Amino acid sequence: MRYFLEVAYDGTNYHGWQAQPNALAVQALLNDCLSKVLRQPISTTGSGRTDTGVHASQQFVHFDVVQILDPQQVVFRLNRILPADISARNLYLVPDEAHARFDAIARTYHYHINLVRNPFKRYYAWYQSRSLDVEKMNEAAAILLMYEDFTTFSKVKGDTNHYRCTIYEAVWRQQSGELIFAVRANRFLRGMVRLVVGTLVDVGRRKLTVAQFEQIIASQNRSKASGAAPAEGLFLAKVEYPEGLLK
Repeated sequence: MRYFLEVAYDGTNYHGWQAQPNALAVQALLNDCLSKVLRQPISTTGSGRTDTGVHASQQFVHFDVVQILDPQQVVFRLNRILPADISARNLYLVPDEAHARFDAIARTYHYHINLVRNPFKRYYAWYQSRSLDVEKMNEAAAILLMYEDFTTFSKVKGDTNHYRCTIYEAVWRQQSGELIFAVRANRFLRGMVRLVVGTLVDVGRRKLTVAQFEQIIASQNRSKASGAAPAEGLFLAKVEYPEGLLK
């Protein structure tokens, strides 16, 4: 039997999603708690990887067991032993061939910027002490939808076979002292969103023009991008699957 588990987590205290030796990662801790609840070794596969310090308000994983599970009971028991910064939300029985990563048709990330210094959001947003030109940032963000090759915004040591992504939405929205960048695509490269945000913020700071931002994308040159935005402002916000997969 294959199950999809929906989880959320505060990534502040973790070295990212993916299990790794000699570092605390969300996946390893979740595997351990699931194994205890289900009384058998469990290995999860996530819909994607988040880096050190990055959060997820929605992440999906899949795992296999031999028996039929009671979703409510598993979620309840799992939340009793998970640490407070990780939460199990829902459990779904899916077809045996369903895959949390490869069956995802879109993912949405949100990046939070504080325009007012807020000590309670220091681990969840990037504080900007100077005003940003949001209109220019949105002009530049709209250009992302015109391109497919995002080599410029990929990590130098990425393990991907290609750098093509289809971006469906890229927009900045302002609300009560905060800017939120929403970007939705069929896939993302490692480190891509933080590099995009860092470069867009340079447009907002008037260090780059909108035309220069487009030239940076078209160059397919990683060295042209601005520095990556800090991890703490980034959230994996939504993972989408074909209709009917999660019932």
